[in-house]
Formats: sequence, C-alpha cells, structure tokens
Amino acid sequence: MRLGMLTPSSNTVLEPMMAALAADLPGASVHFSRFRVTEIALSEAALGQFSLAPMIEAAELLGHAKVDAIAWNGTSAAWLGFARDEALCAAIERATGIPSTTSVLAFRDLFRATGARRIGLVTPYTGDVQARIMANWEEAGFPCTAERHLALSDNFSFAEVDEERVAEMARAVAREGCDAVAIVCTNMRGTLVAPALEQEIGVPVYDSIAATMWGSLGLTGREAGTLAARGSLFAVPPPCRRER
Repeated sequence: MRLGMLTPSSNTVLEPMMAALAADLPGASVHFSRFRVTEIALSEAALGQFSLAPMIEAAELLGHAKVDAIAWNGTSAAWLGFARDEALCAAIERATGIPSTTSVLAFRDLFRATGARRIGLVTPYTGDVQARIMANWEEAGFPCTAERHLALSDNFSFAEVDEERVAEMARAVAREGCDAVAIVCTNMRGTLVAPALEQEIGVPVYDSIAATMWGSLGLTGREAGTLAARGSLFAVPPPCRRER
C-alpha cells in the first residue's frame, strides 16, 4: 500500500510523523509531493497559496508513483471552508483517477463517526484565522467550546513549538469542557503526545497528521488495528469513501 501526501513546502513535521505511523502498517509506505506554502494568514497572498493549480500539479506527480490514495496533509480548509477541500478532492480524482481526502475532511468524518459536537481547538495560528475556523466549524455543527492559539503566521515556526507546549494547550481546552480536542495544523507536534494525553485528560485527542492517516486508510479499505497505540481514532472504523 502506497499513500501519497500533498505537503506544504515549509513543513518539517508531517513527513517524519507519517513515516512513524506507516512503520506500524506492514507493507505500507508514504510518499510526498510539496507545493509552496510559507505563511498562514487571511491576506490575498497567503490565501492564494492554496489555489487548485499547484495542488493538482503536485497530486499528478504523486500519481506517477501509482499511490493508492492521495491526501492533502494540510488544514487550509479549516479557515477556507469544507467546500474548498471537497472541490480539491474532486479535482484530484478527475486528474489522477486516485481516491483523495484531506486533513480537514478527516476531522469532519471523525466528529461525525464519534458523535463529537463540542470541540476543543488547538492551533498555532493567529486570532483572525482561529476565528474563521471556529465560525466554519460551528456552521458545520461542531462548535468550538474552548480554544487556544499561539498567534503565529510563519508556517516554518509552527514546528518549533515543542510537544509540552502543545500538551499544555490541549489540557487547557479539556479543562474548559469539550467532547474532543482537535490539534489543527500538520506542522505542529501533536502526533506523539496525543495517545498519552487521551489517557490523562479523559477525552479523545485528534491530531491532524494522525487524522490524515486515518482518512487515507479509509480510502484504501486497510484496517488500522496495528495503529491502536497511536490514538483512539484508530479504533474508529473510517468511512470507506469520503462523503461528497
């Protein structure tokens, strides 16, 4: 099984974390294609980084490796809206013939599958980006009842936030009350701390990178049982195909 990942150019976290998850899946490998993303903001230039053309071009390159699924391993639709990723996946599938999902669509599938309605939102983003995410998710039926953000916009800097800081943010939103904690950013170090945090705070902790793996496995029909130690989400049966 080969999984293809569209990757922000300045991201340094998701590739080693996806490789670590894939190591627990016998016969699986993960392959990456980058396109330019350096800043997370609501300016025209920053939003323009997520236009379809460069993403489709990167997806077509993954198609040359004959991957079994392609995932946009990034969270831009959290502030751009779920419809943006739905359109992206449809375009990728038209261009490559390969099933596709994204980090944000995987979050939505997880919330629906587990009945999580009150979300504790943890990100490194600026306040205006955070507010846009909260508005989009509330409209979709997943209000963020607690949130923490770091007011950062340089995408590379997100990786410099250490795991303990991420854990502190997750603990804080859990104390305020939520059904699940969502660590939203694929350049944030939540993947390895999430399983222990779940045991500590008593609610599911869904990390963006792990959620992307979960959603990708759903596209391939591959069981995730060998990833059980990586978080409670891997005990949740993923949809065989992402909902349109």
